[in-house]
Amino acid sequence: MAIRVLLVDDQPLLRTGFRMILEAEQDLAVVGEAGDGLQALDQVRALQPDVVLMDIRMPRMDGVEATRQISGPGRDGPAKVLVLTTFDLDEYVVEALRAGASGFLLKDAPADELVQAIRVVAAGEAMLAPSITRRLLDKYAGHLPSGDEPVPDTLHTLTDREVEVLKLVARGLSNAEIAADLFVSETTVKTHVGHVLTKLGLRDRVQAAVYAYESGLVRPGAQ
Repeated sequence: MAIRVLLVDDQPLLRTGFRMILEAEQDLAVVGEAGDGLQALDQVRALQPDVVLMDIRMPRMDGVEATRQISGPGRDGPAKVLVLTTFDLDEYVVEALRAGASGFLLKDAPADELVQAIRVVAAGEAMLAPSITRRLLDKYAGHLPSGDEPVPDTLHTLTDREVEVLKLVARGLSNAEIAADLFVSETTVKTHVGHVLTKLGLRDRVQAAVYAYESGLVRPGAQ
């Protein structure tokens, strides 16, 4: 079955461009559009999309609050949120990830990256672009703890190896890169990541990365 996509952006021209790209793919179907966060909430309830392509800066309700109401804590709906950002301007991206977004994509990303990102998010994975994620977390380090705070009790539920994996996820490494770094198989890494998410009550790798910074396990700028 085709992946059902809702386009949310306050610029009609951008929505038209995204629609043209996505409707050229046999496994993707654009089921609706919205020009702001409030319209997005209505469309999500009415259309039940699999993925919401969400802009951040919009009138009436921005993408962060809309994301929180669609995919935030306690929400168990099927829709995953993929946030669109211009990076240089959007200081709210970290907040969007905290709010429950499954990842983010630059607005000027190539068409094939947009398509792949939607497929990844629809499959329940996180669209965690390593270099961009690291730059975002470092750039907006002021939003995050200094690392001097007490380590949360939940972190103590992880094994030493799971802590290692969490640190590498937070630094933007892919499963393949983590496997190479730890001299284990990708399947083993996926198992460890799954255990980390379950034990910490996190939705995906993006939230795991944010948790690692917020808990002080990884500090912005650390290697």
